[in-house]
Amino acid sequence: MARLVAVQQQTQPSFSLLPSSLSDFNGTRLHSQVQCKRRVWQTKGALQVSASSSKNILIMGGTRFIGVFLSRLLVKEGHQVTLFTRGKAPITQQLPGESDQDYADFSSKILHLKGDRKDFEFVKTSLAAKGFDVVYDINGREAVEVEPILDALPKLEQFIYCSSAGVYLKSDLLPHSEKDAVDPKSRHKGKLETESLLESRGVNWTSIRPVYIYGPLNYNPVEEWFFHRLRAGRPIPIPNSGIQMTQLGHVKDLAKAFIQVLGNEKASQQVFNISGEKYVTFDGLAKACAKAAGFPEPEIVHYNPKDFDFGKKKAFPFRDQHFFASIDKAKHVLGWEPEFDLVEGLADSYNLDFGRGTYRKEADFFTDDLILGKNLVLQA
Repeated sequence: MARLVAVQQQTQPSFSLLPSSLSDFNGTRLHSQVQCKRRVWQTKGALQVSASSSKNILIMGGTRFIGVFLSRLLVKEGHQVTLFTRGKAPITQQLPGESDQDYADFSSKILHLKGDRKDFEFVKTSLAAKGFDVVYDINGREAVEVEPILDALPKLEQFIYCSSAGVYLKSDLLPHSEKDAVDPKSRHKGKLETESLLESRGVNWTSIRPVYIYGPLNYNPVEEWFFHRLRAGRPIPIPNSGIQMTQLGHVKDLAKAFIQVLGNEKASQQVFNISGEKYVTFDGLAKACAKAAGFPEPEIVHYNPKDFDFGKKKAFPFRDQHFFASIDKAKHVLGWEPEFDLVEGLADSYNLDFGRGTYRKEADFFTDDLILGKNLVLQA
């Protein structure tokens, strides 16, 4: 902590080229029962950017999930990329399937600015000194966190924001489109307020609204929740009927969308939903995870959440409702297309992450046992 304060007290911001040491992907390798097609991380469909159009780009965040894939695309296209983080996590990590040469090339070109984005004076000073052309804000949650960035960069060419489809007002008319009513009381209201701030400041902005994101390194318990239960050979408890429709988008497709709005006049002051092509039921998602990872089709147990008191624990990782969005605007305006279908994308996630023994959270079957225990009593 003292080191962080010392860095922020410097008159000039501290930028450093990063070493190319390999990150540690520990864990026991798991063997799936079928061979799934493995994808190599490629930049298919990415823009071809000439050296003359190279930009000085800042990514707020960039070391956990979305930014890991986005930063690679940007570097491959010839941009100078700086990650703004608190420095608590390694700035780069070698991805499974990424060659040593590709990783060394990437990590040697990434710059790092260490600081806390909530230290607004440091943000203003450090960003003004660097004069970035473009900002990708991947981890911003509140409008107040964005104001100092805009203040520091009056000549900013584009501000690209990672919002959320969670801003939409719950509706019986689906899928959600970008013109749908929004919910000012949603838990994502800070992102909605940020979009309003960007519009009011008159900057060239673009906002991306993902639905549920999945893929290697996912720190949210989306596919990982299912994989834990499948590996343990346990039934999968799903609330109510299991026919609730939802939608998942692969992180690499999301990164490609972030690339396709960069410098794109058609994306100026526009919002785009980004996710997968198909919608899927909760039951269907459980089966898709099993198919992707090579497990037998799982036993699914339906339950009524009102019959249980789970306390502060979350029994299921998705909102218990229909929730999906149209991606037609991104397809028609940007020419963007998702590359992964659901099973293929889940296989990519499993083979490059969970199937190698790496995951973010340990399995917790406490709520499962409550549900399954009551189900056994009812059956008896």
